[in-house]
Amino acid sequence: MLDRLLGRASLKERVAELEDEKRHLERQLDAEEERRAEATTARQRAEERENRLEDRVIELEDRVERLQSAESGGSERTAEQLHGSHVGEILDRLSSFRTGPEGVFTAYVADDHDLPDEVRAAFGDRTEAVAGAAPCLAVTDDAGLLSCCLSVPVPPEPFAGWDDRVQCERSWFEPVGDHTVALVRSDLFALGEYDGRERTAFHGFDSELKSQHSKGGFSQSRFERLRDQQIASHVERCRAAIDEVNPERLYVVGEGSVIHEFDDRAVRTRTVDATGDPEDALADAVRSLWTVRLVVP
Repeated sequence: MLDRLLGRASLKERVAELEDEKRHLERQLDAEEERRAEATTARQRAEERENRLEDRVIELEDRVERLQSAESGGSERTAEQLHGSHVGEILDRLSSFRTGPEGVFTAYVADDHDLPDEVRAAFGDRTEAVAGAAPCLAVTDDAGLLSCCLSVPVPPEPFAGWDDRVQCERSWFEPVGDHTVALVRSDLFALGEYDGRERTAFHGFDSELKSQHSKGGFSQSRFERLRDQQIASHVERCRAAIDEVNPERLYVVGEGSVIHEFDDRAVRTRTVDATGDPEDALADAVRSLWTVRLVVP
């Protein structure tokens, strides 16, 4: 009675209506956030699948190139992935090659769209194959006995010139001396200290990372903020672990979205696809880091 006399009854009814409308809007918002969460999860899964398929694509491309070469009697280029001691064997062959003065041409080609004139002159009708292999170390000689392109895990500054031997350093292609490799993913860290190819120390850990937005939970925006905070915290933990080792020569590999955070510390950063627990993932990452692609034009 008193509420009606004071007009509060209508106000209470209006409040109830607004609360119903608010709940309806909240349900709509939750539904939209759930759709966004599903889209985010789908994107993340697609990115992971893309990373896993990259190596497979390279392997298939190499197989196709070899088959084309066989069908054409060797007129097309052939390619091969070199690992471990096989890299050293190829480098030994290149370093043993000797000619007269200015008989061997060596160049590091960093850009397939901007080949130096010296490279075009040295390779002639094989220039297109060099462009297709770039970035690479390209080698040929004036007698046509030697011709190859090698991907370079730790590339030098671009150069080109003729000499009496192939101009290259082993440290461009394979691990030499004391160095450290750190694998950084948004949810994992692994660090190995090495003497050449021999690992002398290991440290690694996983970090909890929320992978998808749960239904009926907090908002998508809050989920993304929380995930970003988790990744930032993980990156700082990785940086602290590297600082504790304080390596003189550091290579950082892993997810492209996080390894750029270590550009100031690393001699070289490289995106690789490495899965499994920290120790197994590091082994995969190191193998990918020091893989060399050999192309024979």
